[in-house]
Amino acid sequence: MTSGGLVEIRERGEGFRAFWRERHLCTLSTVRPDGTLHVVPVGVTLDADSATARVITSRGSYKARRIGAAEQGAAVAVCQVDGRRWSTLEGRARVLDSAEEVADAERRYAERYRTPRPNPERVVIHIEITRVLGNV
Repeated sequence: MTSGGLVEIRERGEGFRAFWRERHLCTLSTVRPDGTLHVVPVGVTLDADSATARVITSRGSYKARRIGAAEQGAAVAVCQVDGRRWSTLEGRARVLDSAEEVADAERRYAERYRTPRPNPERVVIHIEITRVLGNV
């Protein structure tokens, strides 16, 4: 956990936390080896108390393979928009695949969105938040 992201989240207050509990489709942006952006729709859950965000996905997805290949964690951003309200979380991501981590991420996803369909290839993109942007 990075103290910078945690401080920024605490400063944003309850309105920020509530916005990240509302059901919104988000985007995940990663950087391809050629420097261009790979941006895909995802569901994101925020753990404000630990300044972490989670995305569930399949092990073979491009985003999981790309992030998993980064030795020091991959630079990523997740963003959600609702009309004029928006928020972006930047950070370092890594792929986790333990049964405990996957089950925890699935539970969090179900609380915000819906119970995810079964997927034996599921992994978790775990993001340590380093910066918060937006107007909420």
